[in-house]
Amino acid sequence: MSATPAPAPLTVGFDLDMTLLDTRPGIKATYLALSAETGTYIDADLAVTRLGPPLTVELTNWFAEEQLPAALERYRALYPEYALEPTVPLPGALESVAAVRAAGGRVVVITGKYEPNARLHLEHAGVEHDALVGDLWAETKGTALREHGADIYVGDHLGDIIGARAAGALAVAVATGPYDVEQLAEAGADVVLADLRAFPDWLADHREGR
Repeated sequence: MSATPAPAPLTVGFDLDMTLLDTRPGIKATYLALSAETGTYIDADLAVTRLGPPLTVELTNWFAEEQLPAALERYRALYPEYALEPTVPLPGALESVAAVRAAGGRVVVITGKYEPNARLHLEHAGVEHDALVGDLWAETKGTALREHGADIYVGDHLGDIIGARAAGALAVAVATGPYDVEQLAEAGADVVLADLRAFPDWLADHREGR
């Protein structure tokens, strides 16, 4: 008689910017450095309120089309110098990652950020993770979530809800980014939390079927 296969381990995906880490100060500093170097005006305070979509989306607001490739390359090169030190984990982020791992689960970070810089962030902040995939947005996040077998995807943006839906994962939204609790609920998130401080208890209840 064949043995019943063991259930797949829990896999939780997390977004990076404004979900796990408050990257706004570092991103602002990088935009200001890019602006000073190129002589192109960038409203960095405005730009950091629109985190989520790919970097090129924001850069199109400040650079002509023919300037975009060079601006993108230079931003990414400046990023480690200016963005790592000011960036800190958001409240509850490290505890949420620890809760997944304590439950025997895997932590997968799926982000729109340039993957090498995302990896530097995770190392600098001490975020333990099993896999990282960068340069993805909305539905394309869903592809990576499916490939990693994610059961849950946690994010702060409407695009993260779209990604979770595309993967058939539970969409857990946190109101630490540009959208409040009501907006995230209206956008179709399965679960909405004020921030990640509530996630470990929610995960425990979810696993117990409450």
